[in-house]
Amino acid sequence: MDDEITLLDSVDELNRSLEDIDPLSQVPEEEPALDPDEMLALLHSDDAQERMTATRAFCEIEDARAVAPLLTLFRGDCPMTRVSAAYALGRNIAFSAKPSGAEQPAAEDIVAALIEQLQQDWNGYVRKGIVWALGRSGDRRALLPLLNALKTDIAAVRLWAASALGQLPEMDFESAVKAMPPLIAAMRQDSMAVVRSNCAWSVGELCVNLPSNIVYATAVDALIETLVEDEDMSVREDAKSALLKLGDPRSLQMIEALQEEGLLW
Repeated sequence: MDDEITLLDSVDELNRSLEDIDPLSQVPEEEPALDPDEMLALLHSDDAQERMTATRAFCEIEDARAVAPLLTLFRGDCPMTRVSAAYALGRNIAFSAKPSGAEQPAAEDIVAALIEQLQQDWNGYVRKGIVWALGRSGDRRALLPLLNALKTDIAAVRLWAASALGQLPEMDFESAVKAMPPLIAAMRQDSMAVVRSNCAWSVGELCVNLPSNIVYATAVDALIETLVEDEDMSVREDAKSALLKLGDPRSLQMIEALQEEGLLW
């Protein structure tokens, strides 16, 4: 991973490269609907390009029948295929929990495979796709791997880990309490403004479902601190948006005071 960090340390360059290969952007919205049966057959093709085409297709198609072959491709040698398979598995996590009429891997199996691959994959593009998929999973097992990615991974992965933590559906109180300190720490200390911005958004999202207790109060204090002190305008704007969404009286008074002083708009 050290070699990769050296090669991919430029966030602008990394984000451009990731945009170039993100499978979710590879299927134009105006194209005719893809045939699930045809794409399913191509997942088993002997031709690598056909398998790649099908894998990218299932980034848009939800079909539980695709999960088993996608898991096989996800564990393969080709990083480009693993990237596409990660997004495709993320797209099909929720769908795989629905009855399909046949023996298929369950959502729990997908999450286990994603976590295992996140811990060992050398490729930052793949890890980025994995954290996106874990954010869609709604599985409590995703929490600690996402927090670890937020603390230790390269910038583009930290960026998505930060937002994934705010997207985990219906995070329970215990999980939200565990997630809050690392998110606040990254919101204050991460070297990349885009990561701090996503952390501010996620802190606000988690606060929505928290009772008015010390964890909530600490999170609001951290958002106010970010609003006042962060050097980056976009980070301050995301902190402001999070506070406005919460509607906390103390933070609203702070925003009004800063606006009156011309320090905020």
